[in-house]
Amino acid sequence: MRLLVLLACLLATCLAHKPHPCASPPLLSGGLTVSTQNEKLWTYAKYLYDGIGHRVRIMELGAYENKSFTYDALLLYREAVMYEIHGHNHTCIKKPFKAEFHPVAIPKDASLLGQVVLGSSSGPGQGLLVNSWMGDIPEQSGKYIATVTEFGCIPVSWSYQTKDYGWLVASYFNNVIGIEDPDRLNPPSFCQDAEIKEGQEEPVDFLSLFLNKN
Repeated sequence: MRLLVLLACLLATCLAHKPHPCASPPLLSGGLTVSTQNEKLWTYAKYLYDGIGHRVRIMELGAYENKSFTYDALLLYREAVMYEIHGHNHTCIKKPFKAEFHPVAIPKDASLLGQVVLGSSSGPGQGLLVNSWMGDIPEQSGKYIATVTEFGCIPVSWSYQTKDYGWLVASYFNNVIGIEDPDRLNPPSFCQDAEIKEGQEEPVDFLSLFLNKN
């Protein structure tokens, strides 16, 4: 009985704490799904995120306008280049990539929507305490809704409002702090001699990677 009272007190303390904008760990890896409101795109992806070196790798399997695709991209923000990696035939395409790196974080001007428990708060280990935030995306003329864990600021879901696709929803799972194989954030050996193809500067930001599948 005392244990239940203690758990209830701890939960009440957590819920009473006012959340603040936060930043996710600088090294993350895991999986995510992405879908659009107009049902044109659905994708499952594995991701590697290096907030220190400003590198991201995304490996996708999905469907765009009822056509299946696979996509493996390495984004090197500091070098302003991206690699489309084709592992099946050991080739790659190198493109200019002019985009500002945005860390996985809740912006300081975000508005708190609320704090909830995903799952159940009836017992220890049955639920996950998360915070949901909302803000504006000036370059997209829309809004975003982001949900992260209260402890650790681990991403749970991000929703973006777009003109052409409606809401785009990314749901994260199997997140791990750290990167098991850091070498996967470097261009493969068969990409070393790839030359930049000028005139192919899209996608211009990380979000458009999910939207340019045609």
